[in-house]
Amino acid sequence: MLCERFMPTQDTILDTSRRDSSSASVPPCPELLAPAGDWECAKAAVENGADAIYFGLERFNARMRAHNFTEADLPKLMEFLHLRGVKGYVTFNTLVFANEMADAEQYLRSIISAGVDAAIVQDVGICRLIRELSPDFPIHGSTQMTITSAGGVEFARDLGCNLVVLARECSIKEIEKIQAAQSATETSAVSALPLEVFVHGALCVAYSGQCLTSESLGGRSANRGECAQACRMPYELVSDGKNVPLGDKRYLLSPQDLAGLEVLPDLIRTGMSSLKIEGRLKAPEYVANITRVYRQALDRVYKELMGGEAPESSHAAKLMQQINSESRYNLEMGFSRGLYTGWFRGINNQELAHARFGKKRGVYLGEVGRIQGERIALKLKAPLKPGDGVVFDAGHPDQDEEGGRVYTVDVRGQESLIGFGHGDVNFRRVHIGDKLWKTNDPELDRKLRQSFEGEKPQFQRPISFEVHGLAGKPMTLIVRDEVGNVVKAESTMPMEVAQNQPLSTERLREQLGRLGGTPFVLGELKNHLSGSVMLPVSELNKLRREVVIELERLRVQPKRWTLNAVTEAAANLSLPDQSSRAGNTDKTSELIVLARNLEQLDAALKCGVQTLYCEFEDPKKYREAVSLVHCASGCAAPNRTIWVAPPRIFKMGEEWIMKIVRSSNADGYLVRNYDHLNYFADCRRTGDFSLNIANRLTADYFKNRFGLERVTASYDLNFTQLEALLKSAPPEWFEITIHQHMPMFHMEHCVFCAFLSEGTDYSNCGRPCDKHDVKLRDRVGAEHPLKADAGCRNTVFNSLAQTGAEYVARMMALGARHFRIEFLNETPEQVVQTITKYRQLLRGEIEGAQLYRELKLLNQLGVTRGQMAG
Repeated sequence: MLCERFMPTQDTILDTSRRDSSSASVPPCPELLAPAGDWECAKAAVENGADAIYFGLERFNARMRAHNFTEADLPKLMEFLHLRGVKGYVTFNTLVFANEMADAEQYLRSIISAGVDAAIVQDVGICRLIRELSPDFPIHGSTQMTITSAGGVEFARDLGCNLVVLARECSIKEIEKIQAAQSATETSAVSALPLEVFVHGALCVAYSGQCLTSESLGGRSANRGECAQACRMPYELVSDGKNVPLGDKRYLLSPQDLAGLEVLPDLIRTGMSSLKIEGRLKAPEYVANITRVYRQALDRVYKELMGGEAPESSHAAKLMQQINSESRYNLEMGFSRGLYTGWFRGINNQELAHARFGKKRGVYLGEVGRIQGERIALKLKAPLKPGDGVVFDAGHPDQDEEGGRVYTVDVRGQESLIGFGHGDVNFRRVHIGDKLWKTNDPELDRKLRQSFEGEKPQFQRPISFEVHGLAGKPMTLIVRDEVGNVVKAESTMPMEVAQNQPLSTERLREQLGRLGGTPFVLGELKNHLSGSVMLPVSELNKLRREVVIELERLRVQPKRWTLNAVTEAAANLSLPDQSSRAGNTDKTSELIVLARNLEQLDAALKCGVQTLYCEFEDPKKYREAVSLVHCASGCAAPNRTIWVAPPRIFKMGEEWIMKIVRSSNADGYLVRNYDHLNYFADCRRTGDFSLNIANRLTADYFKNRFGLERVTASYDLNFTQLEALLKSAPPEWFEITIHQHMPMFHMEHCVFCAFLSEGTDYSNCGRPCDKHDVKLRDRVGAEHPLKADAGCRNTVFNSLAQTGAEYVARMMALGARHFRIEFLNETPEQVVQTITKYRQLLRGEIEGAQLYRELKLLNQLGVTRGQMAG
């Protein structure tokens, strides 16, 4: 079947039988997945062609600012969705803390019982919990899991996931490599795991699941659905201590919005199972608008591909140009910070973030040419009419901007005079050369709202009919829907021989196709009547109504997933044997030091630190670091070890970086992503913070399944949550970072390349990251260091070091013994001073409050209590 919808009467009829592709060379048409922050958004998505929606409940979802649904809404919501042939996925895509696991289990039981089609999950422990509750309830691995490789996909499969949402940073070529790796290992027993990508909406600059900015700056964790959108704020670029003049470019970390419309043919060809629209915080008009655009485009593109058109052909290219041209206005009016294909076509740091504003603009109308009283003159670049809303862009989007409703549009040749209501616009703040943007189109909003208002279904899905019968026997009517429901009914009277108007296929289609007011439209009709026969119209209508009512009844039945009445979840959530904690109280606490250059490493070495970590921008220097430590140790420190860290992100084709890291012959390795687990499987390994370990089930999975020596507690935990973690599992499992500059943004976007070069990526940027010390100055004057790693990914670190010193004694009382301190730009002298103070703290010679005060005075080190203070 084609992806296109059979549309005999209107353009909103859907043929969902499309997913069975009749062409071996074209994968099935991907599902179109739309966001729903509330009931209106759910209706907007359904009535405009979504195959599925995703939505959150009151807790445990990554958009806590959305209205969200409640547990009590689930049965009614799923009934509505399933009647309309739409799936519903619950977002359970946050980290879950140890003291919340019982509540999480209750939530999951409600979700599974309500017949929800899947849960979108970030937390490894929650994936495990779901599988203990139900062996068949579908799990979709969230983009918050930061899956960027075939190894990550395989990790998700082993965890029990049924689908994976890839990181937004994956290009089409990288997706192809992931799919190729899946195909290479596919067997009759193990098929490729379905993949999903975001196709439209806000583009996070940092890797989802790896952004600690909101947590670091305000205690509002993005991994808990409380992102404060610091990436949308203005920053100044400071290079080697001097401001870099960038003109009107101030929003250095704010990418343009993702618009994958023009790469739909490539996404289909790669075999994507689902295309996801971002926007659970958006209005229902936005949901209706973007869903409709992608529904219509997807159907047109798929029809072309099924007709044998190659994605790269000139005809396909012309089709995409036409679709883009037709849809651009609607997309920009929906919501736009600028529209761009993101990382789908690879890295282009000059295009990703234009840096001129970080909020919605809409459609560009042109520059102010003249100001005439309370009117302006300009050459319009897009349609404008009275009632539309506009804003004047004077190049200062962080300040209040002038704008309002247009009253008059007077076209005079190539120039248009735009008038406003008296006093609505302060023209003293409007200047020649200001850009004018159209931010609202009431007429478009009305049309969009009409698409989902009212009770009558406006978007219909085809059902197929079969008619059987002969004279003297009842007519049999069989109907099938797109999800496999089958209904059969027989007429209450026998068919008769037709004297003049037999039941032809055309007459049957006319009568059976009268499905107005239902969620259905007549699709395929098979006429198996024998001879020239007839049946009264009233009886035929009665049959049609009967099968439709029964089909609706079948469709709204909740899905019956297996839900174990007695599970192992309770055992997994119980406290560990307290004797293990008591036996740990006499062990000496260990101070672990992470250095970011050889000078810091040498200083830590001279302090006698036994366990040393290195995270260098250039992993080629690891060999020198290992040699330095091994040579210094000898017989004097036989137990001293040096561990090195590979980059946090791994992508297909970057094996060379891990080979360099491994060739250092370090004593151990910091595991930071799923590929590291296997690549360094025969080595000593410790799980780093990037694994997002926030509860016992997650900690147990990484530590014991993969044989890690320790795991690092998530940086999202405040002390209360950390305390719950240490009480829920053996404390010797954990390493706790008590001093660091929080790694806030970790991103594919390279600020060095974008604003200190004219290059697009590492191949032509000239490597300014090797030549300059760069910081980003925020609105309050804080200068946050910027670093690049071997994969050219950037990390923005908090300018202030944070310390958990005041909680160390309480952690030690709970049995914690492994404490880490991390350095960034500190001098060797500062390294020595800081190590000395923390050693005194661990020995009980000073208290945490005293250390906090002294750190604030040490060489003007900036220090904050950080997220651990809550």
